[in-house]
Amino acid sequence: MTNIFKENTRYKALFLSLLLSAIGFGLYKGVIDNYMAEVVRINEMDRGVTEFFRELPGLLLVLILAIFYRFSAEKMYKMGLVIMVAGMALQAFVTPAKLLVILAIFIYSTGEHIQLGMKNTLSLEYSRNGYGGQALGFQNSVYQIGNLVGYVAVIGAFAVVSDSSLFKPVFVAATVFMVLAMLAAFRLTGQSETDKSKSRFYFKKKFRKYYMLEVFYGARKQVFFTFGPYVLILFYGADAGVISLLFAISAVSCFFLAPLVGKLIDRIGYKPVMIGDTLILVIVCFFYGFAHHIFDMHTAFIVCCVNYVLDSVISLASMASNVYVQDISDSKEEMRATISTGISVNHAITIFIALLGGWIWKVLGIETLFILSAFLGLCNSAYAATIRKHG
Repeated sequence: MTNIFKENTRYKALFLSLLLSAIGFGLYKGVIDNYMAEVVRINEMDRGVTEFFRELPGLLLVLILAIFYRFSAEKMYKMGLVIMVAGMALQAFVTPAKLLVILAIFIYSTGEHIQLGMKNTLSLEYSRNGYGGQALGFQNSVYQIGNLVGYVAVIGAFAVVSDSSLFKPVFVAATVFMVLAMLAAFRLTGQSETDKSKSRFYFKKKFRKYYMLEVFYGARKQVFFTFGPYVLILFYGADAGVISLLFAISAVSCFFLAPLVGKLIDRIGYKPVMIGDTLILVIVCFFYGFAHHIFDMHTAFIVCCVNYVLDSVISLASMASNVYVQDISDSKEEMRATISTGISVNHAITIFIALLGGWIWKVLGIETLFILSAFLGLCNSAYAATIRKHG
């Protein structure tokens, strides 16, 4: 690791902070869906509303970064963690009323979205020349390991005591890890160079296909991200231990398969990968929406669990769009600004898909919801087919 990063102690503080916050997030993510379903009694439609407010900070991120564009990446990273601590603490100690729970989710998500881009910026800032990719890879590994620790802790806790009384203690434990992560982040000294591209959108005609691909991908991704676990909880009765196990399997699968998907993109090109992943997606959506019509409920539940993991794996193909941007960009600065804009475009559609998806599930059923996801995926592939190889 010493050959990847510059000779300073800042990267150690950064990765300690990332590891601790990832453990906290793993604990939080492992129980939050079950907590909302079993304790707060958030139904299908309410889940869409909740996700709207969870994704809203992603859309507001451009405004937030514009206001604080003079802040260094270190300051923004610390600010994000302070807000995350506030949101997690609120979740741990407030009564399980819908409004308060959604407010806590919104606050935590605001800090999370602020931190999201800063950890990439700092990893690159602290790396040696020519080692940026390895630095980001190491960062991803650290975060995945932290998530797994949190998921495994939840699995163990619910294996011993499968009871809703565990939710609040898990949130308290997550808050403790977030506080420790914040304290570690305060050890980040010095000031990285301010990234002026954070203060504005970057639209250019040659990237219009990328922006549209982000719209289609954001829409189809949101269906699984929001409603995938909730189908397993409300429709099949999965408890928090099972959901955390599923998250853990998905994280391990993506950890090992991400490099292989990256190599595949380099070998056959981004366009075939963009198109090909949809063929698998259609199968995944079909079984997720119709498994209970084909199999008994126990078998259908297992089929849906397998397909949830499979969807997590094929979501790795989204890396292809970033490679596409890299291919047609004239500079690293243009590439970075374009990808940042793509994230905001992605969020602009996901917040509305969350609301629409909740209504579709409640009124038309989960079959229609996942038919919609498959259709959006097909639109994504059809549009990707129009891409011409650059140069």
